[in-house]
Order: sequence, then C-alpha cells, then structure tokens
Amino acid sequence: MNRRALTHDDAVREVYRLTPQIREYDEFMYLGVRWLPYTMFFHHKDYRSDVINTDSLGFRHSTFGDALDVSVANLPAGRPVNLLVGGSTALGTGATADAHTVASRMAAWTGEPWLNFSGRGYNSVQEVLTYMMHQHRFQKINNVVVLSGINTLALEGQPDELATDHGRYYYSFEYQHYMNKYNDDLRRRERTYASALDGREKNFISRYIDKLLSEDNPADVVITDEGTNTEARVKRAAWVVSNALTQWQQLLAETGAKLSFVLQPMSSWTRDYLTPDEEDIFHAINSCPNNFWRLFEKILGNEVHAPFANGIHEVCEARQIQFHDMNVLLRSSPVIDDYLFVDRVHFNDKGYDEVARLIAEKIL
Repeated sequence: MNRRALTHDDAVREVYRLTPQIREYDEFMYLGVRWLPYTMFFHHKDYRSDVINTDSLGFRHSTFGDALDVSVANLPAGRPVNLLVGGSTALGTGATADAHTVASRMAAWTGEPWLNFSGRGYNSVQEVLTYMMHQHRFQKINNVVVLSGINTLALEGQPDELATDHGRYYYSFEYQHYMNKYNDDLRRRERTYASALDGREKNFISRYIDKLLSEDNPADVVITDEGTNTEARVKRAAWVVSNALTQWQQLLAETGAKLSFVLQPMSSWTRDYLTPDEEDIFHAINSCPNNFWRLFEKILGNEVHAPFANGIHEVCEARQIQFHDMNVLLRSSPVIDDYLFVDRVHFNDKGYDEVARLIAEKIL
C-alpha cells in the first residue's frame, strides 16, 4: 500500500492523533533524566496525570480492587505481593491509564495485588539491580514474573564502540559523552595529584564520540544497529538475559517466591501482518524514528526470534526456571486479529489485558 510521505513534525502529530496517550508518555520521558546510582536512571517521583502516575520512589501505580495507588512505596497492608518486572512494556507504555497495565490487569485476573516493578528503558541487568535496591521493602512475595528481553536485545545493537565491560544500555552514548567532558575538566584543573595529561592521545571511545558529534546538540546524534553483527548480538543478549535470571533465582532462593520468565512480544515476531489501525500508527512511527527504534532494524525478522528465545530457554531449562514466550502464546489468542499494538513492543489496553490474561491462565 502506497502511503503519503510524512515529515517528522507531521509524523509526530499523526502518532498523537492516533494514540493520544503516547503524548503523555513522551512528556513523562522527556522531562529530563532523574539520575540514580547503580541503576543509572529511573522515573520521576510523584508524577501525576490522567494516564500515568508514580509513587515517591518513581514506580508506577497499579490498581487492586478499589485501591488505585498500589505500589512499591504503598504496599497493601498485611498481604503478600507479586512483582511484574521489566522495561516499558511491563511499565505499560501505550495504556490509557494505570488501571490498564499488565500489573493492574493481573490483579484483576488473579485477585491478588501485583506491583508494577518496571523501569522504562531498563535492560535485564538494571531490572535485577532495582530489586537489590528495594528487596528490603517486601515481607512476602508470592510470584515474580519477568516480562522482558527485548530491551536487552535492542540495546545490544548499539555500535561496538559503545560497548562496556557490563554490556550496552540506554544512554550508552550520552554517558560516555558527558563523562568524557568530566575527564576534560580534570585535565584543566589547576591543582592535581597526577602528572599532566596534556598531549596524551584520547582513548578510542573519546575519538568515536567526537566523530559522532556532527550536530551541536549530542541528543540529536543518530545511532543505528547498521554496523552490528546480528548473530553475535543475539548471543550476547541471550546470555545477558539468562545471567540476570540466574541472579534472580539466587536472590529469591530464600523468599519462597516463584520465578517465571516471559519473553515479551514484538509485533513482527507475533504475527506477520498488521491491522489497518496498526499500519497507520507504524507508518507514522517509522517516519519519525528515535534512536531506540533505529536499533530494531536488524532484529525484526523471525530468523532472530528463534535463536534469541532458544538461547534463553536452554539456560532456564537447565536451571529449572519457568520459561514462556508471549509471542507464541499470543498466536493462539482469540483476539490475535484485533488491533493490539501501538508500536513494535507496546500495546493498547486490549493488548495489555490479553497479555495479563495469558500470564494468569497459562503460566501462573
């Protein structure tokens, strides 16, 4: 189908027309970054809107019965809790309200409180670290469902020059750029305890970032997965996810909580077609891609899905961790032909409810 080419501004307006709630998620994301130690960044605290609300720690609210603000900072009194862990899909990007996220719908399907224990943009390592920072808050956890995987795979598609000893992550480029500015400041300081560094050659990361900075604003630098070896990327990402699940298992060993991993779905892995509504939205999104969406170019095909899923499944099977693939579960869903996706990895309210139902009925 031939579609009218859209300018960037036209495409953004079209996205907001078709999915007006996305404007609120963009406002939420681009207020500026709240930097934290260890996990690097997290959501804004006590954020209020008709679409998304967060508690005093930055976790999104869930609903449970009449309560509209169940969260890590506002635990239901005297009850065990369940954690839904992940990135922006677990957060519920695309849902029209807190009540329509997977965590909230899980509470409705199971009759138990589910906490939205997610971090937008987080990879699998950051998910584990977040639990380590907050595990002291929970007296009793029944279930931990990790609905994740795609962020780690996408972010591992960043250029090799942005790789670190601990993998690749959201803000990999920005972190290197601004911390190198600090190194430049050190070289200019008047009182130093080290020998002068003037004249020393910049390291390769500094040189690479300098090369990228063709724009005045580093936030405008375009990053893609064009030069990344896809096979190596898939193996790396599967290992990162699997290693994180091993750490989850160790951390939860003495709690009695049941651990389940659910590979989060991607539209092109779930079915090979889009509904008319989805086609309109995807056309607009593809006309105004950000760096995150640019990292999907080489992983959209089913030839990537199987080796990535199998790489995680093998480790889960060896360690007796429950593994499930939501891409596969959705294929037999009675609503699979309906309008479900608002972009490659996020759902509308109907989609999130179906993901929650499938977890409640097929996994728990």
